Amino acid sequence: MIRTDSRRGRTALAVAHCAGLVDMVALPVWVGALIQHYRFDPQQAGLVVTLFLVGAVFASIVVAPLFHRLATGRWLAALGFACAAFAFGALAGTAEFGAMAALHALGGVGIGMALSMTHGTVARSANPHRLFAMCGVALGVFALVFMGVVPPIVADAGGPVLFKVFTGVMIVGAAVSLLLFPAADAARSAPKAVAGRHGHSSRGVWGGVIGLCCMAVVQGMAFGFLERVGVDRGFGVERVTGVLIALGAVNLFPTALAAFLEKRWSARSVLLVGPVLQALLVATVFTSPSFMPYAMAASLFVGVLLFTHVFGFGLLARLETTGRVLAATPAMMMTGVAIGPVLGGTLVKLSGYQAIGLAALVLGVIAVLAFMQLPRTDALAPALGQTTL
Repeated sequence: MIRTDSRRGRTALAVAHCAGLVDMVALPVWVGALIQHYRFDPQQAGLVVTLFLVGAVFASIVVAPLFHRLATGRWLAALGFACAAFAFGALAGTAEFGAMAALHALGGVGIGMALSMTHGTVARSANPHRLFAMCGVALGVFALVFMGVVPPIVADAGGPVLFKVFTGVMIVGAAVSLLLFPAADAARSAPKAVAGRHGHSSRGVWGGVIGLCCMAVVQGMAFGFLERVGVDRGFGVERVTGVLIALGAVNLFPTALAAFLEKRWSARSVLLVGPVLQALLVATVFTSPSFMPYAMAASLFVGVLLFTHVFGFGLLARLETTGRVLAATPAMMMTGVAIGPVLGGTLVKLSGYQAIGLAALVLGVIAVLAFMQLPRTDALAPALGQTTL
């Protein structure tokens, strides 16, 4: 049996994390391709991608409550990625809106099932914070390669090429999951200080979930239209592509930094600051008429979510130890990201790009209020030194 602390197990989880979060990497190229090559308006493009994310949320909601009863997630992870590969392969051969909408939803169902198994298994590892951060580093490398290679090819060859790339990514995810996916470790006991003081910590857990969802909405709104706002403001395709590549390079570091700072920074403090910084950066991206402020903020705002999410994942794993809540990470994050593209498209259509910046500030305030429900991490301090990867 492959363990989560083995090299093969960590590799499989990292690959599955990258394949399952392809939307986080490709969203601006994805939305841009739907608008440019398939002639959808911003609202239609946002809706199609939202259907993919809704499918992922639905699958995750169904699978996550059963996670602690499953002996291994290997088969469900492999089946999920295989389902997504079929959907993306079919998308490469159609341009009809109805068919594309249905296939996006089907692909999302597969992704949601696979990611639930992945994140639930990470949550039940010896050190969820550290392992989730390692998966994040892998995602950063994947994003850098993707943004450096795929956008120019899609610009030259058209939208179907993007879906062919997605198909290949899903096939790799299915094969690696089938061969190497590890079994989840036994459930750990919750820290006594937290259990005694906060019961089942339900208020804190829900506060963490709601806060991360709000940050995901901001991510979905901003990332989905990051490329379009730059092009529409006349910054030029080449310079905007350079920003996307820079964003990928910057994203190599936040999760590694989060792993390094695990025992040095309070998780609750990080979660309170993260939404504020994210909102300010997004507001800059969508209100700046100049290229440099746009480029600097665009290069950084995704990294804020990546950094904050690692601390949130680790804290929630200590509050809820069966893995069920974090097996629902796709639902938690993609509910927000699912709302983001269609909300962003609607705001752009009705009020222009600056409306996304205003919405980000409002959601940032809501996220901070939600994270304030989390217990102070000094109550969890005894547990921090007990686990190592």
